[in-house]
Amino acid sequence: MCTYDERLRHLEKRLCHDDPWFAEAMAGSAAREPRAYHRRTAWLWLAAGSAALGAGIAMAHGLLIATGLVVCGAAAQLFDPRRRRRRDRKTPGGR
Repeated sequence: MCTYDERLRHLEKRLCHDDPWFAEAMAGSAAREPRAYHRRTAWLWLAAGSAALGAGIAMAHGLLIATGLVVCGAAAQLFDPRRRRRRDRKTPGGR
């Protein structure tokens, strides 16, 4: 059975592996957001999709509306913090 200190060391190693900048900031008592909360790209794509959707509705252009909806849907996937773990996970059956 793991002791409390061993579990903390394991957690520290995993944190250093997942997000080294955040772990370094925590060691130096500096405030820094974890990488999982950085969503600038997702917000940019969501804004672009919303702009395309709004322009498509204003111009009554079906292809532009569809493009805006697809881009907004793709941007929504970028907000999922666990997407990297799901992508790295192997599928059953060797596919």
